[in-house]
This record gives sequence, structure tokens and C-alpha cells, in this order.
Amino acid sequence: MYLKIHKSGDSTIVALCDRELIGKTLKEGNIKVTITEEFYKGELISREEAVEILSTAGNVNIFGEKAVSCAIECGVVDKNNVKIINEVAHAQVFRI
Repeated sequence: MYLKIHKSGDSTIVALCDRELIGKTLKEGNIKVTITEEFYKGELISREEAVEILSTAGNVNIFGEKAVSCAIECGVVDKNNVKIINEVAHAQVFRI
């Protein structure tokens, strides 16, 4: 999985996605999203590292079955809140 951390002022967003999704464009209905290298391709990390980082992350944007299952495993995402776009799991977390 790729993980990239974006910082802007006091705000931090963690982008996590399955490796094979980089560069793919997902379309379903009026939803179209591209999983860009610029936003998602950071460091390749293990499942254990992903679980550790997600456990403390505030804002997270996640694509892919492996990545989303990590977020579910560590209690950051409820499986009922996972969106499927073009057969790809997606979840967002915003902690205030």
C-alpha cells in the first residue's frame, strides 16, 4: 500500500491506497475520481504500519480493499460506511 501525508497549516490528511490503484480512474454514475500519484503515491508501507498510522490519524482518504480493511481493523472506519466506486472500496475519515 502507498501512504502519503499532506500538511497544510494545522491540517493533516493521510492518503492511503492499494498499490495497484495508482493512476486508475474510477467512474460510477456521476462520480469520477482519479487515484493520482501526486496525492496517493508516497511511501510503500506494510499492513502493520498502515494500522499504526491510521489509529492516530485525524483526516484520512482511503482507496482499495487492502487499505480500507486496515482502517476497519484498527477501528477507524465502520464497514457500513465504506463506499464502493467501480468495484473499489473507498472510505474517508474526518475527525474534529
